Amino acid sequence: MLQDKTFLAIIPARGGSKRLPRKNVLNLAGKPLISWSIEAAKQSKYIDEIVVSSDDDEILGIAHSLNVTVLKRPATLSTDTATTFEVIQHLIKNFEKQYTHLILLQPTSPLRDSEDIDKAIELLDKKNADAVVSVCEMEHSPLWSNTLPKNKSMTTFLNKEILNKRSQDLETYYRLNGAIYVISVTKLLEKKSFFLEESIYAYVMDQKKSIDIDTKLDFEIASYLLSRLI
Repeated sequence: MLQDKTFLAIIPARGGSKRLPRKNVLNLAGKPLISWSIEAAKQSKYIDEIVVSSDDDEILGIAHSLNVTVLKRPATLSTDTATTFEVIQHLIKNFEKQYTHLILLQPTSPLRDSEDIDKAIELLDKKNADAVVSVCEMEHSPLWSNTLPKNKSMTTFLNKEILNKRSQDLETYYRLNGAIYVISVTKLLEKKSFFLEESIYAYVMDQKKSIDIDTKLDFEIASYLLSRLI
């Protein structure tokens, strides 16, 4: 199993954050936010190497103290407009070792653990897939939502077919949770995207483990959930 595959985990972490300043180094349940993702990756059975890409010396220092590879990101890739693919592309081009697969672990998903990472990798191997992306069930069906016109009229807000249906009778919808992306390096560089048109599968995670920290409220929810786990 997995004999012909090697895995490089990449944790991209900028120092700046508009909604929650310095979020990647904020103390979450006793350790910096980014430490949760680093430690989950270190506990994986399959990850061969972990690298943290950042423009921030404090973040790089935390990563170095946890004995993972660090790569200083140029200023051009540290702006709000820089894409994740551009960051990954820069890392791959400047990395000495070659790996068959890449695992993107966003530091803002602290409840994603090594078991999730390994199960996503095992799914990729079982399906002989080029990519696996983590998702979770949506908290509320998108069928109960819509845009609103300027006058806020709701006359056409809901589809008539669902007006008399109970929530539990609707189909289950899933959303991206941003926690895990596993992909063939060759396919990533070829398609310039983590979302391939074929040979891509979903790894379904629990909603409670799918918190993605973007705001202070997200941070407080994650802190509460972690306090009940540790």
